[in-house]
Amino acid sequence: MAEYQTHEHEVLVIGAGGAGLRAAIEASALGAKVAVVCKSLLGKAHTVMAEGGIAAALANVDDRDNWKVHFADTMRGGQYLNNPRMAQLHAQEAPARVRELEAWGALFDRTPDGRILQRNFGGHKYPRLAHVGDRTGLEMIRTLQDHGIHRGIDFFMECTVLRLLKDGGRIAGAFAYDRERGFFHLFRAPAIVLATGGAGRAYQITSNSWEYTGDGLALAYEAGATLMDMEFVQFHPTGMVWPPSVRGILVTEGVRGEGGILLNKDGRRFLFDDIPENYRAQTADNEEEGWRYTQGDKNARRPPELLTRDHVARCIVREIREGRGSPHGGVFLDISWIKRKLPNAAEYIKRKLPSMYHQFKQLADIDITAEPMEVGPTTHYMMGGVRVNAETQMSDVPGLFAAGECAAGLHGANRLGGNSLSDLLVFGKRAGEYAARFAQQSRPATPDPEEVEAVARQALAPFESYSGDNPYQVQRELQEVMQNWVGIVRREEELHRALEALGRLKERAKRASVTGNREYNPGWHTALDLHSLLVVSEAIARSAIERKESRGAHFRDDYPSQDPAFGRVNVVVRKGADGTMQVTREPLPPMPAELQQIIEEMK
Repeated sequence: MAEYQTHEHEVLVIGAGGAGLRAAIEASALGAKVAVVCKSLLGKAHTVMAEGGIAAALANVDDRDNWKVHFADTMRGGQYLNNPRMAQLHAQEAPARVRELEAWGALFDRTPDGRILQRNFGGHKYPRLAHVGDRTGLEMIRTLQDHGIHRGIDFFMECTVLRLLKDGGRIAGAFAYDRERGFFHLFRAPAIVLATGGAGRAYQITSNSWEYTGDGLALAYEAGATLMDMEFVQFHPTGMVWPPSVRGILVTEGVRGEGGILLNKDGRRFLFDDIPENYRAQTADNEEEGWRYTQGDKNARRPPELLTRDHVARCIVREIREGRGSPHGGVFLDISWIKRKLPNAAEYIKRKLPSMYHQFKQLADIDITAEPMEVGPTTHYMMGGVRVNAETQMSDVPGLFAAGECAAGLHGANRLGGNSLSDLLVFGKRAGEYAARFAQQSRPATPDPEEVEAVARQALAPFESYSGDNPYQVQRELQEVMQNWVGIVRREEELHRALEALGRLKERAKRASVTGNREYNPGWHTALDLHSLLVVSEAIARSAIERKESRGAHFRDDYPSQDPAFGRVNVVVRKGADGTMQVTREPLPPMPAELQQIIEEMK
């Protein structure tokens, strides 16, 4: 029998980013005994990498903004595949969550009269992103940690959950291991909140940190929960492309929000060539008007650089493929050009984008106040995830909740920049609240000891596989498969080729071999991560095959147009009784008449 430490809690939160911390704070405030398990150290969650800001209709910069405009922008950006009730709750509650964060000590940039400053961002009609320079995510995590650390929450750092445990059909706890010492932990809890983020590490080029291996998605899938919209993977248009050691690191959309422009090797703003019809009335067709928009002119139209991320990313790929890219396989992002408009341009850039200035100076020896950056698309965000109830954030497994990037529904086919941070706050709070209520109203649940023992044996199997594959090699090949065949532009034969390759990698992952012992063993950690990466990669590929059209972040070269048959359909993924992955289509919930009216009015 494997030895493990046992812990008793009412609510277990897996993940310590914005959603996880906000859920833990809310559950604790309602009197629940709460534990937070995080894969890295507290304060190192990927939320700290969110730079641009928090989308909320505060109307501090443009008083025409309100929740209805924010709701309509979110639905349009998601190609109307969003859960309308989630989009409504998000738009209505985001301002209160931002003000709450401010009351807890968050230090936002300010307007001249002292209100929270808001900046422009792609897909948003008005300046809507509350920000702290380009370090907003870091400030959010600092504030939530400072507020939550005194609430009596138990934190388990550098700890990875391997399996969710059930009692009958409902959640009973989770089994995890300590990454530092190799100890096993059994958490007994009738309610679990998944806040584990996405799965960008399934791809070769990504802005995501090492923790993003799809753990929460795989845990939910294996527990019997439904995954949804997995074909929609957002490729952020601007990641660093040079030098190779920094390839994929995010270049915030805030650069474009403050006046940055995209140029091909000929120095031409290629985005003027391809403005979608439904955005044409809102998009500037000349440099001067676009500049006035970024400087707060309410009568100006926004520059094409602030179109939705999927469109901008595909335009960049087109320029590169047709030979008009930069020397290292990207395009140029230039904010230094504003010295033609502002006499103090260098100081302006350093003040508005301090992280970007230091990032390029230290990592690429480029001064962004004087020369352009080379950028290209990077795997950034998953719109898909665990299907949840809009009000409570509970999945279809009783006691299992999800919030943030690992939950589906809010963003539809494509997420607008800035909506991720407000998503964390709005639905993190809701998940924590309803998880606490569920736990306090539930009878005790007991995990099956035999299942616990089986999970422990499975976790230790790589130490006994003496002639198996190197887990690092398996992971590298998986990333190449996803990058090459399930990337920005997809086609049927390549997706099937990817599934065949993933099947072979799955067998190799079962035989993955590691040496050494359980203490400080990154090879073992990589071997255990492979299961989550393979589950999520298969779900993305199968869902991409099922959606035979192009919509939002999902682009099929062999089906380049939208198909009305898919216009109100979600692709869902479940684990079948035989253990195989089952993919089906299900209709979206009907749009309430009052929300449909808002959308029509905003058009």
